Amino acid sequence: MVTKTKKMFKIIRIIVLISFLSFSKGVISQNNTSQLNATHRTYEIWDDQPAPNRGKDYSRIQARGYPTDSDWEAHSYPIGNGYMGANIFGRTDMERIQITDKTLTNGAPYGHGGLTNFGEVFLEFDHYEVKNYKRSLNLNEAILNVSYEYEGVKYTREYLANYPQNVIAIKLKASKKAKLSLTVSAVVPYLRSADAYNHSGETIENIAKYANTTAQDNLITFAGNVPSFSLNFEGQVKIINEGGKLIANNENGSNEIRIIDANSATILISTGTNYELNEDIFLQDSTELKLNSKIFPHKKVTEIIENASLLGYKKLKESHLKDYQNLFSRVNLEVSPSVPNIPTKTLVENYKQDASDIYLEELMFHFGRYLLIASSRKGTLPSTLQGVWSQYHVTPWSGGYWHNINVQMNYWGAFNTNLAETFTGYQEYFNAFTPKTYQHANTYIKKWHPSAFVDSEKGNGWAIGTGSNAYHVNGSSGHSGPGTGGFTTKLFWDRFEFTQDTTYLREQVYPALLGMSTFLSKTLLATEDGKLLVDRSASPEQRHNGVHYMTIGTTFDQGFVWETYNDLLKSAKILGTNDPFLEIVRNQIDKLDPIIIGESGQIKEYREEKKYGDIGDPKHRHISHLCGLYPGTLIDSKKPEWMEAASTVLDFRGNKTTGWAMAHRMNLRARTKEAEKAYEVYSEFLRERTLPNLWTVHPPFQIDGNLGTMAGVAEMLIQSHEGFIELLPALPKAWQTGSFDRLVARGNFEVSLRWKNSKISSVKILSKSGGKCSIKLPNTKGVQLKDRMGKQIVYKITDEDIIEFNTKKSGKYFITIK
Repeated sequence: MVTKTKKMFKIIRIIVLISFLSFSKGVISQNNTSQLNATHRTYEIWDDQPAPNRGKDYSRIQARGYPTDSDWEAHSYPIGNGYMGANIFGRTDMERIQITDKTLTNGAPYGHGGLTNFGEVFLEFDHYEVKNYKRSLNLNEAILNVSYEYEGVKYTREYLANYPQNVIAIKLKASKKAKLSLTVSAVVPYLRSADAYNHSGETIENIAKYANTTAQDNLITFAGNVPSFSLNFEGQVKIINEGGKLIANNENGSNEIRIIDANSATILISTGTNYELNEDIFLQDSTELKLNSKIFPHKKVTEIIENASLLGYKKLKESHLKDYQNLFSRVNLEVSPSVPNIPTKTLVENYKQDASDIYLEELMFHFGRYLLIASSRKGTLPSTLQGVWSQYHVTPWSGGYWHNINVQMNYWGAFNTNLAETFTGYQEYFNAFTPKTYQHANTYIKKWHPSAFVDSEKGNGWAIGTGSNAYHVNGSSGHSGPGTGGFTTKLFWDRFEFTQDTTYLREQVYPALLGMSTFLSKTLLATEDGKLLVDRSASPEQRHNGVHYMTIGTTFDQGFVWETYNDLLKSAKILGTNDPFLEIVRNQIDKLDPIIIGESGQIKEYREEKKYGDIGDPKHRHISHLCGLYPGTLIDSKKPEWMEAASTVLDFRGNKTTGWAMAHRMNLRARTKEAEKAYEVYSEFLRERTLPNLWTVHPPFQIDGNLGTMAGVAEMLIQSHEGFIELLPALPKAWQTGSFDRLVARGNFEVSLRWKNSKISSVKILSKSGGKCSIKLPNTKGVQLKDRMGKQIVYKITDEDIIEFNTKKSGKYFITIK
């Protein structure tokens, strides 16, 4: 009787559950028709061969960097956790794992500090003539896999860079017991005694590095110092074997550990230096005194390794996936009808010949988000010019932060692709160097505008030049004007607009804007016709008659004074601030005259030019006078004559340029709503600047090209800088059917969209902060707006193609278009 009753209740529960699911399905179908629930794809970069490893070439100098390693650049696969990065070759004979730590530098190439290779870890398998080989980097998981068969045994490796525990973890397995045998060793490259080559005029002392490596029990330790920066460093490689035994060997300088007949093994790698990000590093001018030479990272590195060992690989993997997927899985974007089952290098090569298979265009977007997460996290230095990866003794352009476009480009896509947290690394870096920039402003104004100088600590605002790194920040540049600082504060305002974080606005954005506005106001020269023009102005890196051209009132500088003033006034209004200085800004902003159209129908780069190309290189990589179009908001659709003139400049400038410069052109074309031209430059970028491992080149490799085009894809699909959300503003014909989920619009709205035959079919809006939502649609007739419960929402049409409605925080809204 009891059994029958239990069965009856079980049947009733099943019936109720089915009824509930049917009802729920009906509600979802009725209220959420915008969601097609497309299965999120698994994105892989993969190859059926190991990466070649032919070594370094000291005869090739790239962007002042050396030695060149073409195989590292083009074929290795990168992993990273913000603190450190590793490049994996996936070899079966001698695996190479190249390690970078963003805090390890030497003096080259400018004497102020530049990235340098931290170490190389080798796994000697001696497996040749293997079968069924595959190496793959899974972007959904940020895990790199290597698998193959050798002498009847399947061998697998998993590599991950865990951010919460700050450790690189590798899991090695064999399909049969007692079949895992290899030798693990570590090397610190470019030591003074062997590899201290000098190719760019540096002194040997400036680039010298010393280190010792020892192997004991299950631990390899490599530690040393860089005298020119009083920099102490240490790396540890720990091996945890399951089955078999370990034998450490230090004879003849081998410093290795032999794994013999194990079932599986875990290898943990940790790095550290005595670098600590703080304002004293930037305030201290002497490189030798920036760090405390008596502090060693041994305790810190040891604790990291021990804690990771206690967790074990399984928990390390779980914490890694939880952390990483929280960021990466937020956004889905599909524009390709299918996923080709071919190695990535073949995909790239095929695209160069025939761009009709558009999957590479989709894959590159996701790879960009992967790289940003891997290279910039809270508590780490920002993503450098090379992200978090450098095999070089002297890294190209020092691997630093270049504020006349490159570092900004690294973060353009952080906000609209739902990765605002990655910007925290730069914000922390900015906060550390800011006290030095107030000193720079005092020096600059006292020298060039003495009548405007105020003798107080912050009375002249703050100033920044082009170059900076982990130890140094410039105050001015001979080839980029004062607008460089406004270029930087634009990032802070954008972060607020996308997140609506008023605490961040009050504590970070407003002070930065106020300080930069104060500085810029003192650089302005009043002209006889009532205009205010930046004195000592430059358009970044442009030359005329062989020298960097310095003048008055370039469009770049005038534009970023306007952007900074405009953002400051909007911030003050939101915060209810009534600073007396704001009245000066209000009086000055309309006298800037930032945009002038020349005789060729172009936006002038210089006030004194008449026809396009009169001054400077007409094909220059920088296109700085259009920064008011992107990333700025000065030029928009409300000024169609400016938009047309911007398009004219882009036509004149052309796309034959460096990788990052192509990325800027792509974003600019997206803003002018020239879909096919935006797509054209993206396609050219993929054909001409993309390597087999999907890193992109200036050349050489620079991460800004990857991250800049990632931002460009999002900008083609959604824009929100004109006070409303515009959907598919620059949709090319090649992407006629597709979808995206949870791209972010200003106002902190997460937007999901489906389109078919280039027409929007459904839209979902998640209002993260509440407030008014305005959306531009191609046709407002037949539009239905409902909330998550299926209730009809009243909206008004403010223009013929913009609907406006009020939202609640965390509210979901669904738009269907008949």
